[in-house]
Amino acid sequence: MANLTLDSAPATNVGQVSLYRAIWRWHFFAGLLVIPFLLNLSITGSLYLFKDEINDTIFAYRNIVADGPRSLKPSEIVENATAAVPGTVVNYREPADSTHSALVTISSDAGNTLVFVDPHDGRILDHVASNNEFNWVVKKIHSLEYFGTYANHLVEIVGGFALMLVVTGLYLWWPRQRTGGVLSVRGTPSRRVFWRDTHAVTGAVAGLFIFFLAATGMPWSGYWGANANAWLTTNGYGYPAELFDAVPASALSTHHVVEQPGWIVENAPVPESDTHAGHAMAQPIGLDAAVDIARNAGMAAGFDVAIPGDRNGVYTASIFPEDLSKERTIHIDQYSGEPLVDISYDQFPTVGKLIEWGINVHQGQEWGRINQILMLVTCLAIILMCMSAIVMWWKRRPSGSLGVPPMPPRKSVYIGLWTIAAIFGLAFPMSGIAILVMVLVDQVVLRLAPPLRRAFA
Repeated sequence: MANLTLDSAPATNVGQVSLYRAIWRWHFFAGLLVIPFLLNLSITGSLYLFKDEINDTIFAYRNIVADGPRSLKPSEIVENATAAVPGTVVNYREPADSTHSALVTISSDAGNTLVFVDPHDGRILDHVASNNEFNWVVKKIHSLEYFGTYANHLVEIVGGFALMLVVTGLYLWWPRQRTGGVLSVRGTPSRRVFWRDTHAVTGAVAGLFIFFLAATGMPWSGYWGANANAWLTTNGYGYPAELFDAVPASALSTHHVVEQPGWIVENAPVPESDTHAGHAMAQPIGLDAAVDIARNAGMAAGFDVAIPGDRNGVYTASIFPEDLSKERTIHIDQYSGEPLVDISYDQFPTVGKLIEWGINVHQGQEWGRINQILMLVTCLAIILMCMSAIVMWWKRRPSGSLGVPPMPPRKSVYIGLWTIAAIFGLAFPMSGIAILVMVLVDQVVLRLAPPLRRAFA
């Protein structure tokens, strides 16, 4: 939203005033469009930062167990789960330690169900539809995937606009021989200047972190994220594709079999088990053996094992923990028990490592509690900026109109801004399209429709 009125801007020549007004106007429109989405991202993101703490407190009854003298075999845990919830087992998760439950995902006509099992005595602690699990719902609302693919594209647009808001907001905040409202807040809550300064100072202090959150959230976006992932892989910056050259690949990608894959490997192909002569009559090794193979290979505790879906499928053991050095995916032949592909974080190219690191920090997982608090404070800063922008606009808004910042006196200033917008649009196409629509509405529709022009005055 807008940071300054024209009267408070120290620019004195027409060129400076025009540039200031144009950027202020863009900042206003972008903020007006994305505030509801930024509030959603900040609130749900704050919750998801503490997903483990939420699981271990609010949902402790199904995640925390008393330590026991022995643990059941994975196959015994799965047997108890399917006795309680009939269906096809698609995933088994090892307990993270001796005081946490095991998790079995069972598929049926009703969808996937998560069954929480005490690994020591096999008791069923709880079961819930996977799309009703609290953190799953929070994450899907965060990305708007909960409301469908098209809604998810809105988040991509919001992410791009957030980047633009930070840059334009810093331009509007820049002191220009001014001291008030730079690092201090003037006035009282009854005055508009108080909310203007709160908005500006918060943005100046937290801007870099907000920019980081927006940038590191883009890999999850539907259009940009998918294309960036494909480009990185094609050019050797994603997962090590050469690992799959020596094994037969199925039509599945890792995200089809792994519930929460790492971003770099989510589109990596899943290999097939060898069903030729030597294994034609062989029996699958079974879940217990697959888990042992993953353990012996050094997988960190708490890993998942995806169950083969047919006779050509593989066991896929995977874990994406807070410690990135332990991130790993192993595809295991269901007959021979041979690891067909073994991918770990240290095999990623430098660019891939940086992206995974950024995602890890985004989720508050890189430096433990410090990382969580830093990202939480950034989310709270976004909420404060959104609320202060609304109050600031409401106090400034003339009666009967939206109170859009005035048009720049020199229209030629838009040529430079359109050039910047075009470059930005090439980098983030969905956001670029939204900017184009915004410019067309601002420059064409509002000018040709007097009632709208008056409403937006």
